[in-house]
Amino acid sequence: MAIAANEVQRLVRSRVALTGLLMVLLLTVAAAIASSAYYRDQSALRERMEAQANADFTQQPDRHPHRVVHFGHFAMRPPSGLAAMDPGVEPFTGVMVYLEGHRQNSANFGDARQSSLLVRFGQLSPAFVLQAVAPLLLIFLGAGMVARERERGTLRQMMLAGASGGDLMIGKMLALGAAAAVMTTPAVLLVGNLGLNGQVAAITGGMMLMGYGAYLVFWVVLTVLVSALTPSARPALVLLTALWALSVVVAPRVAAEAGAGLTQLATRLENDVAIQRDLRDMGDSHDPDDPYFDAFKRATLKQYGVARVEDLPVNYRGLLGIEGERMTASLFNRYAAQNFAAMADQSRTMDLVAAISPTVALRRLSMTTAGTDLATYRRFIDEAERYRYELVQRLNRMQAESVTFKDDAAKSNDAAAEARSRVSADNWRATPAFRFPQEPAAETAARATPSLVVILVWLALAAGFASLAASRLQRVAR
Repeated sequence: MAIAANEVQRLVRSRVALTGLLMVLLLTVAAAIASSAYYRDQSALRERMEAQANADFTQQPDRHPHRVVHFGHFAMRPPSGLAAMDPGVEPFTGVMVYLEGHRQNSANFGDARQSSLLVRFGQLSPAFVLQAVAPLLLIFLGAGMVARERERGTLRQMMLAGASGGDLMIGKMLALGAAAAVMTTPAVLLVGNLGLNGQVAAITGGMMLMGYGAYLVFWVVLTVLVSALTPSARPALVLLTALWALSVVVAPRVAAEAGAGLTQLATRLENDVAIQRDLRDMGDSHDPDDPYFDAFKRATLKQYGVARVEDLPVNYRGLLGIEGERMTASLFNRYAAQNFAAMADQSRTMDLVAAISPTVALRRLSMTTAGTDLATYRRFIDEAERYRYELVQRLNRMQAESVTFKDDAAKSNDAAAEARSRVSADNWRATPAFRFPQEPAAETAARATPSLVVILVWLALAAGFASLAASRLQRVAR
């Protein structure tokens, strides 16, 4: 403890060290405050937009159900509490989906799509500060902790005074760990405040803090380890800076490029062209000579035991809408599944890079626990599509059961038929609003566990090598 206390005093007396620590602390505080305020505003904005969308939908007058199908609706993704800590992919994926018949739209209104290039580079968030800036400061503070003792000739004196190599390294690590604890305090307070307000489950918030804690402890151990193995502070600083650049800057970029290179993701234009091609091959419900829908018509007449669609007890146009929506939704879902499968393959490629970069593992852990990862985005898209499909098919059934085929066919030329083809607005008011259910905290924690294990393995390896380095210091001092 004496070694740790002396090292802490040296850090406090050093204007450079103290200034750097205060700057990172202030940066973390500013990131936490700004990010929290932004997501509070975003939450309020999305609530207002969702309320307005629901009001617009439910306040429609009496009208034909198919007009409501094309009027559409919106699905809004509420921000998660821990998004204030780590926005993840949310600025790039969008938060709102327009729901309409015969189409499956992607999410819109992502910050990076409608903001400056600074947002595309990265938002200032507590996650960014702790992942990238804090380790760099730890390196500058600790690169010379042990090497400096060797340069000054005080290392042998400390050993002769009774301090072991392990005592020396542990003392240095405790002092550097204290600096790391100071830098993480704003993030801990942010997550704790979100937890007290009921916005974050204890298990996910705790796992996120555990991951960041283990990550920074890893950098503390690695910094002291390299300092103990190098003859002076300068090569230690150079080597540690190179390791930081590899882990924080190079590896994530290489991982992203490798994922994109190994698994090609179709562009929006390519998907649209392929879908239109398949739609033409699938069948056209508006073409009376289309083979598929001609067979569907004959099967429907046979099912009801009639010879003409006019004699059906239900509106044939509504039945066509139901069948057409079923077919197109199946096609859209197939292409969406292919795209998400490609994204998942790219993510798995990035996960492999965690073998050379704990930062990659921490990013996955952070986004997963924050609910801002790709898996959560896919779950939102799937929930929105499920709601869209049920809504459109409900309206199609309404057309089939509440509007006669005769009125439906004549509504364009007959005002009375057009009036009779309208259904009551009570149906829109009875439509349930879209709700995006939060993933159970235990399931989120289970998905984040592999990333946490990777970080702990890195920490264990660093600690093992540090133990060997401590033994080496003991032998050299003799």
